[in-house]
Amino acid sequence: MAPWGKRLAGVRGVLLDISGVLYDSGAGGGTAIAGSVEAVARLKRSRLKVRFCTNESQKSRAELVGQLRRLGFDISEGEVTAPAPAACQILKERGLRPYLLIHDGVRSEFDQIDTSNPNCVVIADAGESFSYQNMNNAFQVLMELEKPVLISLGKGRYYKETSGLMLDVGPYMKALEYACGIKAEVVGKPSPEFFKSALQAIGVEAHQAVMIGDDIVGDVGGAQRCGMRALQVRTGKFRPSDEHHPEVKADGYVDNLAEAVDLLLQHADK
Repeated sequence: MAPWGKRLAGVRGVLLDISGVLYDSGAGGGTAIAGSVEAVARLKRSRLKVRFCTNESQKSRAELVGQLRRLGFDISEGEVTAPAPAACQILKERGLRPYLLIHDGVRSEFDQIDTSNPNCVVIADAGESFSYQNMNNAFQVLMELEKPVLISLGKGRYYKETSGLMLDVGPYMKALEYACGIKAEVVGKPSPEFFKSALQAIGVEAHQAVMIGDDIVGDVGGAQRCGMRALQVRTGKFRPSDEHHPEVKADGYVDNLAEAVDLLLQHADK
């Protein structure tokens, strides 16, 4: 690989994944990853523009931000790009009334959405709500539509909690795709529109930005397809095999967010 100075030259903005980079979710609000609270504070004191870019779909933005603030992070709702608000905007623009296969923790984000007589399905990381009955209800809604619409908040395979790896929305999304013979519309990483909206929020072009995440496909691959650079942290869901992924190679691998911030403050915006 090229020297860090070359790889990070001209970076003016940073997109930060949350789960697996800032903290590991879990019972009692989860735990901050070592060094990440101070790393975020150092980034925000620098000249670099910072945006938090998450696929979190078990909590509302307000709940997520409250949890992170209790762990010591300097973060506000207005700094977070998340899939639920983006999905609500799409539903309103297209006159869609969803059957919601989602976690109760994020349901408040859809309070202003008409869910009567559904003409689409929105699926998110529903956790224990991924019962046979709920999956079958979603399947039936889709099969009764002439042009079925399935909107998925992200498409991750799994993520890490303090208790271990957990299935994400992706496998359930794929089950509905297969059963109904359709393709889901993904709102969230790795959707290009999602990354673009995060970049627009901080006024930075893709070639001036770097994504820092723990997901080699959703974070790294998605960002690179948009023209950004991307670093993978060896925390969260990271697996050693990620460094030898057959299709995606990060612009750099770092042990944690603190190391990534050290490198950015040395070499970015030069």
